[in-house]
Amino acid sequence: MTLRDEPASARADGVVVPPGVTAGIAVFDRRTGQFVQQLNADQLFRSASVVKLLIVLDFLWERGPRYDVPAADQARIEVMLRSSDDDAASYYWDEFGGAEIVDRMVARLGLTHTAGPPATHPGFWGYVAITAADTVGIYRYILDQAPSAVRRYVMDLLHRPTRFGTDGFDQYFGIASVFGPEFSIKQGWSGFLGSSGYRSDRAKPESAVDLVSDALHTTGTVGEDDRSIVAVFTLHPSGTQYGKAYADVTRLTRTLTVPGAVPT
Repeated sequence: MTLRDEPASARADGVVVPPGVTAGIAVFDRRTGQFVQQLNADQLFRSASVVKLLIVLDFLWERGPRYDVPAADQARIEVMLRSSDDDAASYYWDEFGGAEIVDRMVARLGLTHTAGPPATHPGFWGYVAITAADTVGIYRYILDQAPSAVRRYVMDLLHRPTRFGTDGFDQYFGIASVFGPEFSIKQGWSGFLGSSGYRSDRAKPESAVDLVSDALHTTGTVGEDDRSIVAVFTLHPSGTQYGKAYADVTRLTRTLTVPGAVPT
């Protein structure tokens, strides 16, 4: 189901998707172990910066049992997760094998729809294909299966996002605008005028994933003890102003049913 051509706000299970927006949504309640809402939860989107979750998990995977992180890597990972820094992501993408990072994490976490970027564009980590449902799976691993040191390290950074990314974009849309004070986020944005993105590419490759529309994603946890996991992936017509997409994603997120949430 695609909502791009709906003439008015589209609704499914209480979710209101603004007109012109394509959305993939999954909300999971960790207390009950059940999905609360799903809309196009298995639809593929380009990941943009959400793939940074897989990058950091791959980096930490073989560092047990103490999971010590060298100072230089601590600095890179902190800015990558808290401020969505692209240079840090590109450093690890090159250092640890590019799409092999995704292949390893797909096998380790049992993800079902996540895949590396098109073979013609191996350096473009933001072109990784991912779904809302798989993103919930990534957070479930971090929160409920990862070694405690990994969980604490990653979640501490996600709970302390900076207001602006290192490219200057305000990343407090969606979850960060709607819920408080208990939330964590890993946001993603791609294609908007002025965004640094990642290795800017004017010639889009052939792909099963939409690489043309502007993308804005809000993912993270909400509530005390990270009770709910929220993943909202959205596409907007190419040329959409960032402020409009920001407002639309925030409006959409406000309509979600999120157990444990405290609306702002």
